[in-house]
Amino acid sequence: MIPVSLISVAIGLYVVVNASVFCLYGYDKHAARTGRWRIPESTLLGSALIGPFGAFGAMLLFRHKTRKRKFLLVPVFLMLHIIGILYLAGVPVLPVP
Repeated sequence: MIPVSLISVAIGLYVVVNASVFCLYGYDKHAARTGRWRIPESTLLGSALIGPFGAFGAMLLFRHKTRKRKFLLVPVFLMLHIIGILYLAGVPVLPVP
């Protein structure tokens, strides 16, 4: 069994990663509006892979990258993370025959 303190650290780290990704998307939206240097789309997608809650939240709040086809991967990443979290929590994800 994993110690409670380790779980708390993992959850805290996950929150920090998602908050950082949210800020990254927010900064890119600000840069787009002000004509500044932009963050490459590959960096944004890579960060969405590890922090999809922050990326998806920023996409909705800032209306950023919502028309780009490749950014349809962000909700897919989000669903994969939700399934993984449910699995780690011991919740049956798929029906067992």
